[in-house]
Amino acid sequence: MEIFREFTFEAAHRLPNVPEGHKCARLHGHSYRVVVTVSGPLDPVAGWVMDFGDLKAAVKPVIAELDHYYLNEIPGLENPTSEVLAEWLWGRLSGALPLSAITVRETCTSGCTYRGSH
Repeated sequence: MEIFREFTFEAAHRLPNVPEGHKCARLHGHSYRVVVTVSGPLDPVAGWVMDFGDLKAAVKPVIAELDHYYLNEIPGLENPTSEVLAEWLWGRLSGALPLSAITVRETCTSGCTYRGSH
């Protein structure tokens, strides 16, 4: 069984490793949407995998580290692609949650899903 919760944050970034002239090399911002998915057995007594409030409590402080910041200045996010950001989030949350996926959307139509290293 999987459950998820969505989070949003605003941040600026630039991609330093793209070819010269690429639009993402310029400083710009996004309204990011992050979906954190956890998995586990359905508790027969509680009737859930985990309390949505506990999921929110674990993720909110990590999102606060990103909200209204310049992502390139955060250690580990010097090249803040959606993929790198998803891996970074996984690394920050995997000890606290039974993660099965993290999805990062930087626009309405573009994003990535990370399911951990295999």
